[in-house]
Amino acid sequence: MRCSLTKVLVGTLLLLTIYLLGQSDLLVTRSVQSDATGNVNFPKGLNRQPVENVSELTWPLVQSEGGIASWADRGNYLPLNVSYLLLAGVPAIKQKFLTIGLASVKRKRGSYLLPTLASIFSQSSSGERNAMVVVVLLAEFDPVWRGATLDAIRAAHSSELDKGQLLVIHVPPQFYPPLTALKRNYNDAPERVSFRSKQNVDYSFLMRYGSSQGTYYLQLEDDVISAHSFLTTIRTSVQERRADPWTMLEFSSLGYIGKLYKAADLPLLARFLFLFYQEMPCDWLLTHFRELLVQREQILIKPSLFQHMGAFSSFMGNANPLKDKSFEKDVYSNPVADVYSDMSVYKDHVPRLAWEAGGGYFWGRTPELGSYLLVVLRAPAVVTSVRVETGLEGKDSLQFAVVELGQNVETTARGEKSCKDFRPLGNMNNGRFEKKALEMEFGSSSSCLRLRVTGKHKDWIAIMKIRVTVKTEVQTSLL
Repeated sequence: MRCSLTKVLVGTLLLLTIYLLGQSDLLVTRSVQSDATGNVNFPKGLNRQPVENVSELTWPLVQSEGGIASWADRGNYLPLNVSYLLLAGVPAIKQKFLTIGLASVKRKRGSYLLPTLASIFSQSSSGERNAMVVVVLLAEFDPVWRGATLDAIRAAHSSELDKGQLLVIHVPPQFYPPLTALKRNYNDAPERVSFRSKQNVDYSFLMRYGSSQGTYYLQLEDDVISAHSFLTTIRTSVQERRADPWTMLEFSSLGYIGKLYKAADLPLLARFLFLFYQEMPCDWLLTHFRELLVQREQILIKPSLFQHMGAFSSFMGNANPLKDKSFEKDVYSNPVADVYSDMSVYKDHVPRLAWEAGGGYFWGRTPELGSYLLVVLRAPAVVTSVRVETGLEGKDSLQFAVVELGQNVETTARGEKSCKDFRPLGNMNNGRFEKKALEMEFGSSSSCLRLRVTGKHKDWIAIMKIRVTVKTEVQTSLL
């Protein structure tokens, strides 16, 4: 049995290594137009001509400064020979914090690649953009589509390409293993088997390239929108788990969206996807890989940072209306604040986790009448909306409490910051509270937000998130 498995693995590797690099790829260069949804409109009567400024990169790539080659590459174990065509962009010399990888193919109905890229960059600050590089693998073998898409990317993101924040690559078809007459596991139709098998190889090549670009790697699809300052939230989540072993952090519950890996694991994951490319879909293979690296439980960070926006699948143009219910696009801009509570804290579920971005939450033991959770802004602000969500898996919700805004900061006997004057916004309702357009009723700046318990609770309380929006900030220090 072991001998048979070894033959299968070796044979699969040989399918790749016997290919020779053929003629350089030809793409179409021309001006294109895209509509408001990002769909590429292809002009008629185009002539094929070589794309200018295409660089050929053969693996293993030169590691970025600070990058570490994997044990598989250092010893040339399980060789995975592939040449990349760098179609656009300037690779950075120094390794970035985050590489974002996405593969794109020609769709029968619509295109979402340009809106996806626009969302990634528009939802990031200049500092966040400098800390990441987006790698787009144009995994389509049709040179006309590839050329039009490349031109559209160049027109929309010339600045990001010049700054090394965006790279566009392609792998010629001769480096792919057979994509037809494959095993029909799960009784899938041959067309679907070919599609999902090629997708596994696309991701394998993409991850292999991305392993040298950043310390961490985030896998996205080409039809998503991003939450505001998602990179900062990812960085915070990584720092919170720096003492814990993990293989994959998930920032979306859907498919192969928002999955984060350490770059050091990517060469092995790339080989894993390639070796078993025809066995099952990529998200199933990823679960097996995670378990093989001894992360038995899923680590799903909520709220989700990425939302699927495509209405139609890249496979056969089938309808695909899936949405992530925990996605929040604009909730990651809470003002800087200090958070206090007089309730006993369970383990490390401290009060500030209800305020900060990420998947953490405050978990307090049974509250008493008058118990509170208090947020004190570092700078006063006109609060325009407040949303509070409590409860964990159908229990531990805050049922009896009033939500209040406060002014005039003072120091309490406990040595904490608080406010002298509070005004009620309303009561919690079934563990939730939401109120908008507060500037119409409370036009002046506020410094505090308080949840104050007004009734007896039998259970503990879990405050999952407190989210506010503000109109302006007064620069007067509270200290």
